[in-house]
Amino acid sequence: MNLAACMNRIGTETAFEVLLRARELEAKGNSVIHLEIGEPDFATPRHVIEAAKEALDAGWTHYGPTQGYPELREAVAEHVASTRGIPVEASQVCVVPGGKPIIFFSILALIEPGDEVIYPNPGFPIYESMIRFAGGVPVPMPLLEDRGFSFDINLFREKLGGRTKMVILNSPQNPTGGVIPEEDLREIAALVAGSDIVVLSDEIYSRIYYETPPVSIARFPGMMEKTIILDGFSKTYAMTGWRIGYGVMPKWLVEPVNRLMVNSNSCTASFTQRAALAALRGPQDAVDAMVAEFRRRRDAVCAGLNSIPGIQCRVPDGAFYAFPNITGTGIKSKEIADRLLAEAGVATLSGSSFGEYGEGYLRLSYANSLENLMEAVERIRRCVTALPRR
Repeated sequence: MNLAACMNRIGTETAFEVLLRARELEAKGNSVIHLEIGEPDFATPRHVIEAAKEALDAGWTHYGPTQGYPELREAVAEHVASTRGIPVEASQVCVVPGGKPIIFFSILALIEPGDEVIYPNPGFPIYESMIRFAGGVPVPMPLLEDRGFSFDINLFREKLGGRTKMVILNSPQNPTGGVIPEEDLREIAALVAGSDIVVLSDEIYSRIYYETPPVSIARFPGMMEKTIILDGFSKTYAMTGWRIGYGVMPKWLVEPVNRLMVNSNSCTASFTQRAALAALRGPQDAVDAMVAEFRRRRDAVCAGLNSIPGIQCRVPDGAFYAFPNITGTGIKSKEIADRLLAEAGVATLSGSSFGEYGEGYLRLSYANSLENLMEAVERIRRCVTALPRR
């Protein structure tokens, strides 16, 4: 029996592979500090959990509307409108099980074989995977460390062409923690506003920032009708296992996305939507406390990494990832990541897992206790110091 040819074009996420190897080492009695998985180490806020329990007791256990319950879509519309400074209607909101379906559905609905999609590199690996799966042509846009891991606008202008159908943005960004400056977004918007190019703006880390709030490209002239905003509850409310996210999109795209949704998932679980409603409408102090703790960890981890010979780590502006430059060691990213896991018991991800321009970096999630993070830094120091220089 043979698989369909399209299965040769679909990729995966290295994080889950590294997690499996790390757990195998732990099963053998080894101590492993987990810095590989991108999920908050905090509990889902108590009022959200209670809302889910109440929903289960009240019978929210059956099919719901494919697009999502109207009351949740209204709450999402209000939230996105207030945080992005744009007019949003509930009819523009599609509730889906997690953030990935919005990536998948948007690309399936819009990309024809041969269409070019510009995407950030290093970047979330599912972007390139889905572009290839749909038959599109991935056009990597290098993220530059000396620009805070933002685009080189001149290079972006060169990459735009007659076959460009979509541009994917991610700010705050995985894996670099970079936030695209407002002036860069304004220039990107000016370059695509008068074209048929659609922008998929992945804003899943929109609430996790440390300095200036990130700006959505949807707020610039001409962009509302050509921008898909991806956001959700996994990162902000520590709800990764609840599998609930949403897309805010032009009205002309809602029906095609709903068709893809009904063909694949039917609907998002009803009781999780009640929990999501409580998350948006309830107290936000747990979110503020989580971000404050991430800031404390960020500062400590980056200072520690920058004290290790051969490593330089830019302080990220958002998300919860450090993306240290390890070129000073003279060792390739994957080799260092493998050795850190096997020899030091620190699970990290090779920057090359996020694309060719991620070579020379590691991704460390600081969604772990400060004590564990500081121990990880010392283990990394000992391992890197012992590496043979090339």
